[in-house]
Amino acid sequence: MYKLPTPRPQTSWKSWGGVQTENAVGEEAGRVTRELDQLQKRADFPLNILPLVRLNTEDAAGALGRMDHDLTLLYACTGGGNMLRACLSAKPDTIVFVRHRSGPVYYWYEALSTAYLKTGNGAANDTGSGSVHVDDVVVDDGDELLWRLRAVAAVHNTRGTRIVALGGAWGKYAPDAPEVAKRRFGIEIIDVGYEDFERRIWELRNNSAVLSDAERWTRRYLALPRTRLETDRRFVVNSFVLYLAFKELLEKHSATAFTVKSCMGTIIPMSETTACLTLELLNDEGLAAFCESDFVIIPAGLLLRHLSGKPVFLHNSTFPHKGMVTCAHCTCPRRLDGRKYEPARIVTHYESDYGAAPKVEMPIGKVLTFIDPQYSTARWVGFTGKVRANPAYEICRSQQDVEIEGHWRRLINEVRDSHWVAVYGNCLREAGYAARKFGIEFDGCDA
Repeated sequence: MYKLPTPRPQTSWKSWGGVQTENAVGEEAGRVTRELDQLQKRADFPLNILPLVRLNTEDAAGALGRMDHDLTLLYACTGGGNMLRACLSAKPDTIVFVRHRSGPVYYWYEALSTAYLKTGNGAANDTGSGSVHVDDVVVDDGDELLWRLRAVAAVHNTRGTRIVALGGAWGKYAPDAPEVAKRRFGIEIIDVGYEDFERRIWELRNNSAVLSDAERWTRRYLALPRTRLETDRRFVVNSFVLYLAFKELLEKHSATAFTVKSCMGTIIPMSETTACLTLELLNDEGLAAFCESDFVIIPAGLLLRHLSGKPVFLHNSTFPHKGMVTCAHCTCPRRLDGRKYEPARIVTHYESDYGAAPKVEMPIGKVLTFIDPQYSTARWVGFTGKVRANPAYEICRSQQDVEIEGHWRRLINEVRDSHWVAVYGNCLREAGYAARKFGIEFDGCDA
């Protein structure tokens, strides 16, 4: 975005900024194009950057809204407030880039203000400027731009997710959670009953070809390095049969996510195993799979999955003390970094002492990002922690003692016997930025 000035004698005729001539516009357009080419090569998520568009009138800026793209990346060189408003309101998602030292200084490095931008507590003073926030402004830094683009991509990939909910959907201590997930996140919940599923699992378990495949897959799985079987092998075979049944539902409904309700009861006798190992398999191959069908936590899990490009660990929370919490559940992905399999003992599900569940060992010192939603309200708590131990308490099988980073005592006021979700690495910054796009208040306990 730019507007070239016209020299006038004996008066001020130009604003701040180093893009004031046609030659300067051409040079800056080339600079921006080269930088974006490099940015696209560095991106570790799907990113398609369209050709640069030069805007020097309000009409041209207004036409942005009719173009087919997800996000506007606005290089605000010069130009007036009306032109800026037109650019900011063209698309719901806009990032503004201005220069201080990375090239010719931009006028809007000086002039951007809360007259045009939303702040942390509310709308912009100028309601004609769309939804652009002060956090949507980047000065000079390509890395700052890249992580914001990653976060917006995660928002787009989370919104509209189709998820199969076997046995229905609910929310722990929040019965309205499924409806909130639909309304706020655009999640499409496909409710599948157990009656038809029970018939299908019986057919699969009595199909010799299916059993042969399940046996073969069991051999391959148990041959993975650092995999130890400590339950009846037939439970693992049955877990692969269950995997086929779950995959059929996903394909039938064109869904990329899966969750199962009554996984500690209803599904066990019909499958003659537990769903724990099966959910691990789905997560490890790149899908999003959750136990318990809890739509308090599932939206956060989907968002973290897309933010990080890695499987997430949905787990029970515990009471923070001395900077420590224990995180545990009977299903956990093994390819937690998105590539290699972490060590695992294949044991029974804890509460039933039956079936097949992975007890996954995470590396000591590994940094995790956590999200703890305040039930179905529009508030999430986020923090990071480091794995300090993989104990063997009499609780759910995959379990870690985690040292909380930041103000751990604040978490004492956030205990609610709820599910949390964790992922490898520190993506707290991206999570907070993305959560705001859904109207979520994100409270980071790292500060």
